[in-house]
Amino acid sequence: MALSLGWHIVIACFGVGFPVLILFAEWLGLRGDKVYLALAQRWARAAGVLFAIGAVSGTILSFEMGILWPGLIGTYGSVIGLPFALEGIAFFIEAIFLGIYLYGWGHLAPRAHLLSGLPIPIAGVASAWFVVTANAWMNQPSGFRLVDGQVTDVDPFAAIFNPATAVQTTHMIVAAFMVAGFGVASVYAWALLRGRRSAYERRGFLIGFVAAALLTVPQIVVGDWAARFLAEYQPIKLAAIEGLYVSQRQAPLTIGGLPIDGKMLYGIQIRGGLSWLAFQDVNAEVQGLDATPPGDRPPVLPVHVAFQLMVGIGFGLLFLSLWLAWSWWRKRRIPASRLFLLACVAAGPAAALALEAGWIVTEVGRQPWIVYKLMRVEEAVTAVAGIRYGLFALIALYTALTVAAVFVLRRLAASPLDLADAVTPGIRTGRA
Repeated sequence: MALSLGWHIVIACFGVGFPVLILFAEWLGLRGDKVYLALAQRWARAAGVLFAIGAVSGTILSFEMGILWPGLIGTYGSVIGLPFALEGIAFFIEAIFLGIYLYGWGHLAPRAHLLSGLPIPIAGVASAWFVVTANAWMNQPSGFRLVDGQVTDVDPFAAIFNPATAVQTTHMIVAAFMVAGFGVASVYAWALLRGRRSAYERRGFLIGFVAAALLTVPQIVVGDWAARFLAEYQPIKLAAIEGLYVSQRQAPLTIGGLPIDGKMLYGIQIRGGLSWLAFQDVNAEVQGLDATPPGDRPPVLPVHVAFQLMVGIGFGLLFLSLWLAWSWWRKRRIPASRLFLLACVAAGPAAALALEAGWIVTEVGRQPWIVYKLMRVEEAVTAVAGIRYGLFALIALYTALTVAAVFVLRRLAASPLDLADAVTPGIRTGRA
């Protein structure tokens, strides 16, 4: 499940954020600039490829929910079934309008073609939102009662709008736009680094990078919101994130470091920083790992390291964004520094890595619970033998999908670009 989710989630981010970039480029192109139209057309083809492979991995995930987690679905399926059903509807809406949009180039009037693309990002965001509400419910289960171990009085909307929904869905959707934006920008940063500095490469870079850069500060604010949420609702996860073994006042905020033998070593500690982050009071008491029995504690090392990686990358992307803003304010151009472009090439993979790290914090930080404080992982997971062979099959499948995606996208990128061939929607039918 971890392999499938880790692979799919990056592709899903492009399904959420990429269509907005495409529609923005087309909107600019319809104002008379064929460079933007060329970007929109090529990006639309790439989006079609990513959607196709994302549909494969998403289908695998839907089967894995039932096959790998019979205890979870058997007990709580009636509670969390609705968001998965709504996600399926959103997926089909996205697929239908993506088909109309892709095949509408040159056949629909310009405004009609642009409008036909608007449901794509809306459905993409809705799809992500519904799935993440199900995960938020695992962190804060609500919308039902347990009577003698049986689920009763199910309220699926109360389950969807659980206490974790707002912060978790916001954090994920903003991250999706950042992954898509920095991912697109990294491709054009590589072209700029190799000396291809035409308007096509510059504008392709700026659309992706600026869209993602504008979200770096809001995402840090959302991250602060998430920390305060954990302090109230999942203090043991916050303790694992910070490697706080002992409950204490003026709890330190640790930068870096490694948890070894029940101690946080080699990190920089800011006294009272965690107390302030969690409760806006440096003297507030923060619950440590010692407040929970050892068998109910999450593994500290992967949670702490993943969190540090996510935060470090986030601030690195913020620095890059400020670098571009400074250069644009002073000289109205992209920084010419080779170091800046190299960092921008790395920004795409780094944003995806931060996303994966964030999900490690969310999922591993909830251990040993799959439904927080109600059902343990061992109670939910299948006991069927031979699961490892399914894992081997999935490794082979995802390797093949990765190779195929890279091959097709590279062929698409290498195809000759002639701005004269950029099609304005409606031209082939003669409609304005």
